[in-house]
Amino acid sequence: MLGTTFLLAIRSIRRHLLRSFLTILGIVIGVGAVVTMVTLGKATTAQVQQNISSLGTNILQIRPGQGFGRGGGGPRPPDFKPEDVTAIATQIAGVTAVAPQAQASATAIYEGANWSTTINGTTNAYFTVQPWPLVSGRNWTPAEQSAGKAVCIIGNTVRQNLFRGGEAVGLRFRLGNVSCDVIGVLSTRGQAGFGGDQDDVVIMPINAVQRRFTGTRDVRLMLVGVDQRYSNASVQASITDLLRERRNITGGRQDDFNIFDTKQISDTLTSTTQLLTRIVTAVAAISLIVGGIGIMNIMLVSVTERTREIGIRLAIGAVASEVLLQFLVEAVVLSMLGGLVGLVLAQVAIGALSWAGGLPFLFVPEINVVAFAISALIGVVFGYFPARRAAALNPIDALRHE
Repeated sequence: MLGTTFLLAIRSIRRHLLRSFLTILGIVIGVGAVVTMVTLGKATTAQVQQNISSLGTNILQIRPGQGFGRGGGGPRPPDFKPEDVTAIATQIAGVTAVAPQAQASATAIYEGANWSTTINGTTNAYFTVQPWPLVSGRNWTPAEQSAGKAVCIIGNTVRQNLFRGGEAVGLRFRLGNVSCDVIGVLSTRGQAGFGGDQDDVVIMPINAVQRRFTGTRDVRLMLVGVDQRYSNASVQASITDLLRERRNITGGRQDDFNIFDTKQISDTLTSTTQLLTRIVTAVAAISLIVGGIGIMNIMLVSVTERTREIGIRLAIGAVASEVLLQFLVEAVVLSMLGGLVGLVLAQVAIGALSWAGGLPFLFVPEINVVAFAISALIGVVFGYFPARRAAALNPIDALRHE
């Protein structure tokens, strides 16, 4: 019986193809919009987490100043000293490693090619705090580090622009006025979470950068690795107390340094992205309600047009439940067709928008199944009233209908 009812519903839909298409348009738009928004939201969240994780997980970034800049309009806060690095590494529980950094900018030159890049002077602890594998070559040795030897590990952007994408390990190029031997090439990271090309970098032993580029032993940035068994907040509080003591900040004076927790930043950005996704999805879901109202409206029209047909069926022995089921199945089939079309269009939209926005393409099975189930449920909810109205018709009055 259900199979026959389903065939009757398909036949009725085929009789009015254009009207049926316009009827399900709201469902198509609603399902497509909801699936697209939820999937893109998940893709954005995944991209944000990937970008933040490229900066390192469970890492505290310590800089002088009260923000990303110097802040306050006063004199620039003093940089850190090597002794500060040693104090944090030896006196704070929960610290796995501390990587000091001294930074400079210079033009790299090799056989007529030149490229302006950032020089990052650090220690081998840098690769412990935030693992960054090499695609070729090696890290510098402790002897090279202590001697401040001009050995370089370069990012992929530097390799592409300076060595035209060829093999760079073992070659020597000029970095400012310093001849530097390439001993390693870093794997590609891409854009950082806060902008900027992470691969546009030359990493050298910090002693070499301080001696040949900055001219001081100052440390501009410290990366602190935190043991996962410890709370980032407690480690951060301990470091704050230690640095306030070492920098003679007493009483109610503000810190002249700032500590950024990459894990906290990741959690904040992720929760913000998820909240925006929910809001946009809720707005898009309104289209589903509009589509349901459209289905109810057209089914009421269909009941009016087929009143005489309903009267004949009731007169020759059909029961009210069979009439109700026929119209209810027709409404559900309309909704499900709209859901299927919406799912197909959603995948096309997701692919196009992911490509345009540089996001990973995701297929989320659960949201597709839920959206399709909701489209069927809308057919039941909004199709019940017209179906009930058809089943309640008086056969005699229905046969008299013109």
